[in-house]
Amino acid sequence: MSQRSERRGIHVDQSELLCKKGCGYYGNAAWQDLCSKCRKEKYQRARQRQIQEDWALAEKLQREEEAAYVSSHSSSQTQPPQSHSQHSLATFSKFEEKKTNEKTRKVTTVKKFFSPSSRTAPKKESHEGKTPSPSITRQSSIETDHVSRDFVEFLKTLQKPGREIHKQSRGFIESMGNKKDLSAEELSECVQDFYQGMSDRLLNHFKGSSEKVDRVMDQVEKYIMTRLYKSVFCPETSDDEKKDLATQHRIRALHWVTIQMLCVPVDEEIPEVSDSVVKAITDIIEMDSKRVPRDKLACITSCSKHIFSAIRVTKNEPASADDFLPTLIYIVLKANPPRLQSNIQYITRFCNPSRLMTGEDGYYFTNLCCAIAFIEKLDAQSLNLSPEDFERYMSGQASPRRQDDTAAWPQSGTHVNPALSQIHHNLKLLSSLEKRQQQVIEGAQNLQAELAEWQDSVSREVQEILERYPLEIKPRASAIDAENVENDRLPPPLQPQVFAG
Repeated sequence: MSQRSERRGIHVDQSELLCKKGCGYYGNAAWQDLCSKCRKEKYQRARQRQIQEDWALAEKLQREEEAAYVSSHSSSQTQPPQSHSQHSLATFSKFEEKKTNEKTRKVTTVKKFFSPSSRTAPKKESHEGKTPSPSITRQSSIETDHVSRDFVEFLKTLQKPGREIHKQSRGFIESMGNKKDLSAEELSECVQDFYQGMSDRLLNHFKGSSEKVDRVMDQVEKYIMTRLYKSVFCPETSDDEKKDLATQHRIRALHWVTIQMLCVPVDEEIPEVSDSVVKAITDIIEMDSKRVPRDKLACITSCSKHIFSAIRVTKNEPASADDFLPTLIYIVLKANPPRLQSNIQYITRFCNPSRLMTGEDGYYFTNLCCAIAFIEKLDAQSLNLSPEDFERYMSGQASPRRQDDTAAWPQSGTHVNPALSQIHHNLKLLSSLEKRQQQVIEGAQNLQAELAEWQDSVSREVQEILERYPLEIKPRASAIDAENVENDRLPPPLQPQVFAG
């Protein structure tokens, strides 16, 4: 028990959020803790090395084929054709063909990098005379149309550069339509290369004004990714869907983790805190409904700010990074967001890299990646539990009983039915509601009695005043000239006179 009373909590040093290459930017678990810049350099080096290996393999296979051809040709000239030799030669040719097909799968990578048009030309020929796929002929959604109109209206303010940006963006979208068979990493490289090229051209045009470049790139990203969303989000060539299911099952298996186990400094009994928690859960769930990586990042940022607000209200002081990460883990466990891994990968692959490397968006996104990695590796030691209790909770054989205000930790060996625990909690809530209702009824009765007493007192005062000062009804006064019988003898009234001036 002494060991369990030492609550360690979840702590991640801020230096662990940075790129492990030491460049000063935020890293990402999906990129092996590298920033987008270092990851791209590493990927390009690996790609060049792969290209060299593929060329070497292609040359080796070419030499083997030439040697096999020379050997078979010389043997056919020196020996008469026999059925057995022909059979052996055919068998050898099939074996070599199979071997060549298996080994030359990587050679297509060389063709793709050095002759990209070779992949698209056959597709155009094969689709001639055929009905276009439903995804191409399907009308754009209302959101896509709205984004396209906004993009055109924005580019009108740029005049000539705007027309060039629109032309290049549309051309890029059309070219991406012929690259659906590429891997997720290759699709990401295509988009990131387009971002980089467009950004460099804008920097030259705006003469180094990074603010204008960022504003234009935000609109370019919104337009491109809205149009490409259906083809690049959770592509068939990736295992994103498999990771989504694994993460969902993992979070469901951890449904028993309580707020006390994670040392979360949040008191949901406070209405303002509870409201912030609900908003944070709503934001992290709403992330899946967005199409643009920047909008998904905005949901993560909004969720994080609600978390900081809940911690600040609970502790009555500004929240720290050590308080934020455990609370974020708790929010993710409580929300179990749909397609969480797919959304993380989508942001990582297709967001403007400058947003993930610096700023509050990059900081919150890096913390979310850390939270997901922690959930995947969560064990008994992380929650300060014994391995036996952790296994029983994970298997559903037992569940930690609900904590009272005086109990800081569930006792080992406790077997409480979760349904009974929930009933007990509901009974306590009903009891407190009954007390509050009784107080409201008593207050209403007291108010009714006070109103009746006040009415009686006012009536008594009015009666006393009437008795003290009785009302006397006097006869109606007659007209002034009512008794004047000589009215006819009165002189006529004076008339105004006009004097000529």
